[in-house]
Amino acid sequence: MKNIHNFCAGPCLLPQSVYEQASQAILDFEQTGMSILSISHRSKEFIAVLEEARSLSLELLGLQHKGYVALFLQGGASMEFLRIPYNLMQQKAGYINTGTWSAKAIEQAQLMGEVSIVASSEDRAYTYIPKEIHVKEPLDYMHFTSNNTIYGTQFNSIPKANAPLVCDMSSDIYSREFAYDQIDLIYAGAQKNIGPAGVSLILIKEEILGNTQRVIPHMMDYQEHINKDSLYHTANVFAVYTCLLNLRWLKQQGGVAAIERVNNQKAALLYQTIDQLDFVQGVAAVEDRSKMNVTFRFTEERMNGVFDQLCTEAHIANVQGHRSVGGYRASLYNAVTLDSVAVLVNVLEQMKTVI
Repeated sequence: MKNIHNFCAGPCLLPQSVYEQASQAILDFEQTGMSILSISHRSKEFIAVLEEARSLSLELLGLQHKGYVALFLQGGASMEFLRIPYNLMQQKAGYINTGTWSAKAIEQAQLMGEVSIVASSEDRAYTYIPKEIHVKEPLDYMHFTSNNTIYGTQFNSIPKANAPLVCDMSSDIYSREFAYDQIDLIYAGAQKNIGPAGVSLILIKEEILGNTQRVIPHMMDYQEHINKDSLYHTANVFAVYTCLLNLRWLKQQGGVAAIERVNNQKAALLYQTIDQLDFVQGVAAVEDRSKMNVTFRFTEERMNGVFDQLCTEAHIANVQGHRSVGGYRASLYNAVTLDSVAVLVNVLEQMKTVI
């Protein structure tokens, strides 16, 4: 099999050991004689998987014993765009608009009540993170997106608000140390650094629930899912199991602090190369560059074809920019190796001799 250097923005690369263990579980899950695809979501075997995954998801972020509950739900992060205002909005919520996913969250929140855009980077095509955000008006909660996959920007610190703080961390959760316990509700689609597509993770302080006085449909009610231990309806058994394998792998690497050191090396190597080459331009403001999604363009359109061909020859895949903005994007999620980044850097260096 070819050694493909996969920089896909999502679904992302997972560690080889996770693929191998998940593959074996499809044939025989932990010597039960049954496939993980066919066991009951209420069997003692899967309950053990779910409980460990929920526990590890909190432990790796230092959130155990701090009033947080972990849920594995379906619908992806996009479902949470609506579920959050359903559960938290009484009159007005604040949102920081830093790109497409923030805008989608805002659109859904507006169905439930008033939304105040407390800060935005739309004026410069979302290429930076707003600074010095001061929120004075009363809010039911404030929402931000920690990392913006399309534009390659990332929050370096947590914004302040006199209200519960909500964060979409779909693309950088478990990639770096952060003051996670300053955020009251963290949600993430699994398909970046948690596991495969098809499930989402919600980490929530239970104390912020129950204030809206509205009747919430059970599927949309966090408290209902908490009461049912993420099993209000049939769980995505295979996806949760694969998430557990990946969380175990992360713990074996030394946890979030250890993987952050590797992620910093990968990002530094690629950004340094981009900055040194006069025919490549980084898209995001330097001080707000994402360490997960590196966005760049070439100064001349003709270079795109050369780069594409060199990438094909080097077995590099999925570096095209998001369809809405074009250019190129290399996603450096946890399982992407420094060796793969070095191959991409080598391709960029090769272009000096062929353009």
